[in-house]
Amino acid sequence: MSIEFLITTLVVVASPGTGVLYTLAAGLTRGARASVVAAFGCTLGIIPHMAAAITGLAALLHASALAFEVIKYAGVAYLLYMAWQTLREKGALNVEGQSAPRSARQVIVESVLINILNPKLSIFFFAFLPQFVDPGASGAVPKMLELSAVFMALTFVVFAIYGVCAAGVRQHVVSRPKVMMWMRRTFAAAFVGLGVKLAVTEG
Repeated sequence: MSIEFLITTLVVVASPGTGVLYTLAAGLTRGARASVVAAFGCTLGIIPHMAAAITGLAALLHASALAFEVIKYAGVAYLLYMAWQTLREKGALNVEGQSAPRSARQVIVESVLINILNPKLSIFFFAFLPQFVDPGASGAVPKMLELSAVFMALTFVVFAIYGVCAAGVRQHVVSRPKVMMWMRRTFAAAFVGLGVKLAVTEG
């Protein structure tokens, strides 16, 4: 495994995106455990894209304008839904009080959806992994699985660190209503911005 692969993966994983945003929100509003669960869910959401890239389905997605558009706009719709839920205090920045806390399963499902509905991940895997694998080698598929596993492991670790750090300042945020209001608006705007960015992405 090359150092170039590790460095590139770290840069891609650490760059702010929907997964990072959701994990930060989980840490800020529900604590360290929830942020780690969210990081785990976002990591699981990578698996379909990884499988698509390895089996060649990503090539079909990249070649089919209709398939790409359908998945892309499903992702856009979900990001806008997340923004709306955040503003209504029912989404990622919902501070749980007397109501029953959200289960780990609910957090995982929501975070998995965030990454599944992101066609850019499939395209990323399709364009990224082959650069580090010899297509003519007999062990090309196992090598891609190995690199994908490293990508997922780094995703989980980096996202969890983001979330735990956010959880560390949680009490300074949730105890201030005005701060929470601006946090909700900021996160909602970020979800909208990511949705717009995804909407203008070309297949």
